[in-house]
Amino acid sequence: MTALEDTLRAFERAATLDSTVAYMGSLMTFLAKASETDGRFALMEYYTKPGNEPPPHIHDREHEMYFVLEGSMRFYCEDKTMDINAGDVVFLPQGKAHAFNCLSPQVRTLILVAASGEGSVGLDSYFLTMGEEPQSMSLPDHALTYVEETPERAIKACNDNGIYVMSEDETRKALPQYPGFGAPVR
Repeated sequence: MTALEDTLRAFERAATLDSTVAYMGSLMTFLAKASETDGRFALMEYYTKPGNEPPPHIHDREHEMYFVLEGSMRFYCEDKTMDINAGDVVFLPQGKAHAFNCLSPQVRTLILVAASGEGSVGLDSYFLTMGEEPQSMSLPDHALTYVEETPERAIKACNDNGIYVMSEDETRKALPQYPGFGAPVR
């Protein structure tokens, strides 16, 4: 038996308070963490609403895929604007600038991040660092979001986990179709 075979274990998990953190007005449930998959992937359920979206960013370590369970979203990556609804998937390659907006009052999506290259995925570690214990499995009524949060803490956590938060100038160049962070989308 190899060391890897000795450390990886089968498991089952559900979306419960024990597997979830409250994160900037949203809920993030960890269905599989990088620490449980030898760093190769993480699977999370993201429950959110408009106004809770992250700023434009780039993942240095991982590819990212969203599968929408409920609601609709608009993604910006490369020169594309992609609207996806329940049952649709979007793939965001590692190293590509991207952002998204929620188009419906609430969105539930599965996020799969898979390591690209030798490193371990870092997105789940970022959410665990930034998250807090949830009070319920409902979206919080009042929570700091990216618009209100002091960005230094989030940017440091991003940098520590292979995620680069883009400046407004970088965003205008890389994602000219993006309406702007915190801007309402119609």
